[in-house]
Amino acid sequence: MEPGKEFKEPDNTAVRTALWRALHVQIDAEPHIFEDEFGLQLIAPTDDWQQRPDMRFTKRLRASMVARARYIEDLIIEQSEQGISQYVILGAGLDTFAQRRPDIASQLEIYEIDQPDTLAWKQERLNKLGYGIPGYLHFVPVDFEASSWWEQLLKAGFDRNKPAVIACTGVSLYLTVEAIRSLLNQLATLAPGSTLAMTFYLPMELLDEEDKPMQAIAEKGAREAGTPMVSFFTPDEIMALAVKAGFKEAKTISTKDMIQYYFANRPDNLLPASGEVFLLATT
Repeated sequence: MEPGKEFKEPDNTAVRTALWRALHVQIDAEPHIFEDEFGLQLIAPTDDWQQRPDMRFTKRLRASMVARARYIEDLIIEQSEQGISQYVILGAGLDTFAQRRPDIASQLEIYEIDQPDTLAWKQERLNKLGYGIPGYLHFVPVDFEASSWWEQLLKAGFDRNKPAVIACTGVSLYLTVEAIRSLLNQLATLAPGSTLAMTFYLPMELLDEEDKPMQAIAEKGAREAGTPMVSFFTPDEIMALAVKAGFKEAKTISTKDMIQYYFANRPDNLLPASGEVFLLATT
């Protein structure tokens, strides 16, 4: 990394997701589903960031993002207690697990895979804030159009003979079906005992009515930003992809499941949007 060089800020999606996690802590009722204001530290937005339209009018999406983050964190903690020692985050964005939970992270080898600009920016910010990069955290910069994320992961020290947890959230929307098939085929070759947690998005007609207008706005914004949302799946289609890729076991976790896990009896009636479905698959 060149001293004093300015790096391009992560894309709007990564920034927005990190800010939603912080906003949850700051304005939603306790108990908080997920506590993460670390991303807010990294971004250091202007003082009026809570008044941004994508913060003010997206309560259900914010709830979805904190539930997603909590689900992944519960999974990696559970798996680490069972002896898993490798954790790969595909499309890591501004994930902060390594900084927030050093008690668990230090027992793992964590590989964060993302675009080179995003990881360079994050590294610069961590160093500037005095956190540095611990030895167990490996940044794996990948230009997805020009190189293989799998080859770069292996070069970074990932042991293909040991089981791992792979998290891939908020990525499949932007990939073609063929790219998703290729990704799943590769992940299904991981060492036995590995676990994949990957999010998919339902087609518009399967969303709750109250979520359809916001989804239409999100799709329009993504197209205009040059990152169109291209892949949507029913739960049956997601399962078919996993089975065809060769995973030993697979199931989907719906928004209704997330409500049962994390949102029961909340005093503020916070509920997640209906669009996102998790695939949980094991090799």
